[in-house]
Amino acid sequence: MPNSRPRPRRGARSGAGAAGREELVSRSLQSAEHCLGAQDFGTAYAHYLLVLSLAPELKDDVKETFQYTLFRWAEELDALSRTQDLLGCYEQALELFPDDEVICNSMGEHLFRMGFRDEAAGYFHKAVKLNPDFSDAKENFYRVANWLVERWHFIMLNDTKRNTIYNAAIQNAVCLGSKSVLDIGAGTGILSMFAKKAGAHSVYACELSKTMYELACDVVAANKMEAGIKLLHMKSLDIEIPKHIPERVSLVVTETVDAGLFGEGIVESLIHAWEHLLLQPKIRGENGNCEKYGKVIPASAVIFGMAVECAEIRRHHRVGTKNVAGICLPTNVKFQSPACSSVDAEETVEPYTTEKMSRVPGGYLALTECFQIMTVDFNNLQELKSLATKKPGKIGIPVIKEGILDAVVVWFVLQLDDEHSLSTSPNEETCWEQAIYPVHDLADYWIKPGDHVMMEVSCQDCYLRIQNISIFGLEHEVGAGKNFTQDKDLMSLGGEAELCSALANLQTSKPDAVEQTCILESTEIALLNNNLYHEGFKMAMRRVLSSLTPEKLCQAMDTQCQNELSCGNEESNSEESIPEPFYVLDVSEGFSLLPLIAGTLGQVKPYSSVEKDQHRITLDLISEANHFPKETLEFWLRHVEDESAVLQRPKSDKLWSIIILDVIEPSGLIQQEIMEKAAISRCLLQSGGKIFPQYVLMFGLLVESQTLVEESAVQGTERTLGLNIAPFINQFQVPIRVFLDLSSLPCIPLSKPVELLRLDLMTPYLNTSNREVKVHICKSGQVTAIPFWYHMYLDDEIRLDTSSDASHWKQAAVVLDNPIQVEMGEELVLNVQHHKSNVSITVKQ
Repeated sequence: MPNSRPRPRRGARSGAGAAGREELVSRSLQSAEHCLGAQDFGTAYAHYLLVLSLAPELKDDVKETFQYTLFRWAEELDALSRTQDLLGCYEQALELFPDDEVICNSMGEHLFRMGFRDEAAGYFHKAVKLNPDFSDAKENFYRVANWLVERWHFIMLNDTKRNTIYNAAIQNAVCLGSKSVLDIGAGTGILSMFAKKAGAHSVYACELSKTMYELACDVVAANKMEAGIKLLHMKSLDIEIPKHIPERVSLVVTETVDAGLFGEGIVESLIHAWEHLLLQPKIRGENGNCEKYGKVIPASAVIFGMAVECAEIRRHHRVGTKNVAGICLPTNVKFQSPACSSVDAEETVEPYTTEKMSRVPGGYLALTECFQIMTVDFNNLQELKSLATKKPGKIGIPVIKEGILDAVVVWFVLQLDDEHSLSTSPNEETCWEQAIYPVHDLADYWIKPGDHVMMEVSCQDCYLRIQNISIFGLEHEVGAGKNFTQDKDLMSLGGEAELCSALANLQTSKPDAVEQTCILESTEIALLNNNLYHEGFKMAMRRVLSSLTPEKLCQAMDTQCQNELSCGNEESNSEESIPEPFYVLDVSEGFSLLPLIAGTLGQVKPYSSVEKDQHRITLDLISEANHFPKETLEFWLRHVEDESAVLQRPKSDKLWSIIILDVIEPSGLIQQEIMEKAAISRCLLQSGGKIFPQYVLMFGLLVESQTLVEESAVQGTERTLGLNIAPFINQFQVPIRVFLDLSSLPCIPLSKPVELLRLDLMTPYLNTSNREVKVHICKSGQVTAIPFWYHMYLDDEIRLDTSSDASHWKQAAVVLDNPIQVEMGEELVLNVQHHKSNVSITVKQ
């Protein structure tokens, strides 16, 4: 019966409840420990959740074990692709331990692997704030800080000329009566604060990025303007009246323009603003108070272009060779960079890349005069609406100099009002880069005076597009007919390359030949163009393979790494009659021809770890064109269940002869977890087998570079016209600048290069995680940065230099918090620390 049990008195019931709770907690702890022993991490995690919800006072006691359980259970969920469950577990854990930097960092790592970079960066930043000495979180944060606060914010805020001109234009507008202001894409809120200081009554600012919105809130409060500026964490397209702002405004200020002008969505946001948020525009000749009318700063823009020859752009966007270390590239395979991708591609990709042309390595040659591409009036709604629907317009520009047509360089003049303008021209000292439209698909890129460069211009998908670039000569149009005899790159090819090219053309001239367009990152194209890299690997691989005789294949190998190998006499004898191939594994990041090059070196079974289907198809077509036997090349990830376990044996009883690892990222940093990969690789090598590179030396030098200082942190309040912004945005500065070109970086060397670090992948006992390096000062000045690069040794003789002109790698630099004054003849001591893939360099005082 429901009420048959006697009801206990309140006190007794309370005591029994407490005892029952303690019993449940005790039993759950025992169960959790038992499940951990049985590696049942999911059940153990559930028990710990119960324990901590019933007995929060035990948090400190079980914290480390709970973390371990969470991380192991998260690994299992990740392997099972149970993304929602994984994120749910971390959210539960952070409710229990909201200030645990280790859990925050781990959550960030999972989010980063899933592609949620912004969110990951937020968790890494929180972990660093909770514990500034937590090296794992610091390393992670430094790598992703760009996704939280992009580096151009620092450069832009340091551009005093840009700030002054925007401030003057906003002051003019407010003084003329535009007293209600909306700042679209507020960033740090600097334009909003200009408007408030100018006397605007009502200022609203919207910012989509959570990090930038919170940063703007702090900045506005620090400048004592929080009462006069309403910040909105949202897109301007979602702003409604009167829900978010009370009425239409008389002035919109924005700088949502990228190097190609339209790439940040300024057209779409201004169409919406004119239709829903701005007062009606003032009609020409009409008098009256400006407060009754709407206007936009910037008022208009003029876009300019210029055709150029530039070897640096060419090597990153056009494969200029038909032969790579003996591998012929067939004509039915076409390589393109993302900037050359068709408008019809499934994904909308920026149709341009960006460069600061004044600093491009090797410089550039203007082949045409600068020409006007387009004008746009941001105060004309109908003109803005017609931009996206306009048919492409054709432009023809006369050639003024002979050379190779590599790109069309684009910049613009932003007319803020009748008096004030900003130019992003390569000739201007400005924070802006220029938009680069690489030229491709021409039969001949050589042009001369008398020719015309033809192109189609449009504004599709919110991007300025320059397409169908062709050459119109004096007699006929050139686009698909002329031969390559004048192309400087191809004239330099030797007889072997010409023969290979001819054979490849014969092989693929059949009407039913498969055509393949392979999209490669610009660094991958630069790598294909790097002949020294491929020839170096070919020679190093040949040396290793020639040293491995058939007898050595059957010898006893490193016993620590192959206890499970058994090689009996009968098996040895049978193997002698049918020699086993050498197994070569390439785990380079991205597209790589090294496995095919290995396949030309004899009895070799090469394995490629490329992930993209289009890359596999391309490698198969190249294999076919080079008459490789079917199935010579294996795609390793097809045989590997877990991609994270790519380093394993080729067969249960075999080991690798060569494993190729990617040690350096194209950005100039050491790859994450490279030493852990090297440790696994050593256990998978046959006796005499090698890891490439075998060791790496890191070099650096001391420089004085105001450019690096200004690109890394906002310099005080003077640059921002007295507004206090620097301390807030500089929280997001990182000590290492990446993707640098030392050959064109404005700097003064104060020392000669010195060896900073050795990473030995084959003999790890030679590595040290901490060392001091003495640097001799050869020129007096202020040390502001320490640029660094690497020499990668495939063996003791064959070396690849990541700072060479042909390198697809960029360089990096440590930027000092405070400059150090040095005199010629002095010595400076650097402390170099290597932790995982992070290198920190500090000056010992």
